[in-house]
Amino acid sequence: MTRRSQLAAALAATILTGCGVNHSEGPPPPDSARAAAFLDTLEERTFHYFWDLTNTQNGLTPDRAPSPSFSSIAAVGFALTAYPIGVERSYITRAQAAQRALTTLRFFWTAPQDSAVSGSTGYHGFFYHFLDMSTGLRFQNVELSTIDTSLLLGGILLCQSYFDGTDPVETEIRGLADSIYYRVDWNWAQARPPAVGMGWHPEGGFIPTDWIGYNEAMILYILALGSPTHAVDATAWSKWVSGYQWATFRGQSYVQFGPLFGHEYSHVWIDFRAIQDSFMRGRGIDYFENSRRATYAQRAYAAVNPMAWTAYSSQMWGLTASDGPANATLVLNGNSRQFHTYWARGVSLFESNDDGTLAPMAAGGAVAFTPEIAIPALLGMRETYGLHLFSTYGFRDAFNPTFTATGTPIERGTVDPTLGWFDVDYLGIDQGPILAMIENYRTGLIWRLMRGNPHIVQGLCRAGFTGGWLAGKCP
Repeated sequence: MTRRSQLAAALAATILTGCGVNHSEGPPPPDSARAAAFLDTLEERTFHYFWDLTNTQNGLTPDRAPSPSFSSIAAVGFALTAYPIGVERSYITRAQAAQRALTTLRFFWTAPQDSAVSGSTGYHGFFYHFLDMSTGLRFQNVELSTIDTSLLLGGILLCQSYFDGTDPVETEIRGLADSIYYRVDWNWAQARPPAVGMGWHPEGGFIPTDWIGYNEAMILYILALGSPTHAVDATAWSKWVSGYQWATFRGQSYVQFGPLFGHEYSHVWIDFRAIQDSFMRGRGIDYFENSRRATYAQRAYAAVNPMAWTAYSSQMWGLTASDGPANATLVLNGNSRQFHTYWARGVSLFESNDDGTLAPMAAGGAVAFTPEIAIPALLGMRETYGLHLFSTYGFRDAFNPTFTATGTPIERGTVDPTLGWFDVDYLGIDQGPILAMIENYRTGLIWRLMRGNPHIVQGLCRAGFTGGWLAGKCP
């Protein structure tokens, strides 16, 4: 049995045994040669975004392509997550992946850390959101980002768990991963304890907002709680949870957050199935089920299509932060329509940020939660729009079937007078979840590896998670 087959068997066993959490049943996922071939193609093409476009000299991955771009440290985190997948799927060798990971970690460990306005890569162990692709220094005046550093660390710790060999390269990877993680001063980032702040600028200090309430930052608090050197107090998790909004939207009851990326990012690295904190124990579900419900709610919203956007249906859905066609108000078919460029699109009981732009990543990042609806949606997108949407590196970032105004200036992309607007770019932070969550669905590779990472385990335990695969691991 291959390692991938073993992982798939272990994943199936985990799903069957669970921990008593009742995950609602949907229709079975597609189990056909057509679906499997499509996922094979999608994974391989998406992987090559990271492998082909990353700077081999420093390990920095572009925020987007083919448009000229700076590097996103979150995209680097997804790249580091992609490399073990590439090995297991025989796209690259283990030695190639290890060398690329080592180059990346050496860069982040040795890059300048100080409070200067320019000429540095980070401060107090955190890193700037965007870096120059060549020099690795702060791009323009972007913030020192706590969440993007956390997404980078997710990839770093995955490499620490995956590269477990005794040779010098893999040994150095593990040591550098610890060094980079241990250096992050979470306590310094608590401008208003016990919460962790969103970021910092050398020009003006801390951003006046904290990570409180449900979104993509679950992994941030797990990492901050698990730190062996600068751990935050356990009350930080309670502060985070205090901002939750539990409500029922489109027939689903769950913790609300509009864009689907907030229900997906942390799940790339952490297997939340069958483990619960105090809040989820009180609701009788887990965070995996919460994300499953959020996905179904979005699909139901698209099926109803209250704003009458073109093409929305139960087979064509998915709102998240993504590119868009233009910041413009147009009259189309007698209706005034407001469109946006990059925007955090999403719907919940408390918000409706929707301009008719769909992002394949919304469904792609949900494959592990809802394969029965996510895989058909992705297949439908590819088959309906072909090369307009699916090309060299898999899915382009976004499309808008309503935006057919060919004479209107757009930020990027192309407009077909019949099919609508299509992005020209792929975005690293959207490519990453597609690849990782499809692999988690198919083999459980990332989840299995991270269940054995002591820093992740420690963080979950200090946040009060119990049950499932954590049983017996917490003091």
